[in-house]
Amino acid sequence: MNSLIKITAITGAIAVGLGAFAAHGLKPLLDAGQIETFKTGSTYHFVHLLAMLSIAILPKNDKILTRSFYFFLTGIILFSGSLYVLSTKHLYGDDMWNFIGPITPVGGLLFILGWLNLLFVKKEI
Repeated sequence: MNSLIKITAITGAIAVGLGAFAAHGLKPLLDAGQIETFKTGSTYHFVHLLAMLSIAILPKNDKILTRSFYFFLTGIILFSGSLYVLSTKHLYGDDMWNFIGPITPVGGLLFILGWLNLLFVKKEI
């Protein structure tokens, strides 16, 4: 199994685990806005996980595809991860996590770069 598939598998397991934890463990602790923020992070996590899986299973990977893969992975960590933290930060001390907010748009930018990077794939897949 190649390393991109392994990374995707771990990222997928985390996505499912966080989604289940939020639905069953966090739901009573979050208000409607916090739940919506968490869901946004989860949605983007899953969408870009599928993009990563698509790249990982291609028979011909190249540097451009691999770059998009890592843009998506880093975007998940920064965008979705920051939304997960922001939606739950009241549970473990709000003030400690104020620096996270500006990270979210950086993750979004990485998602955009990952998609735009795909424009430069030259060979037929």
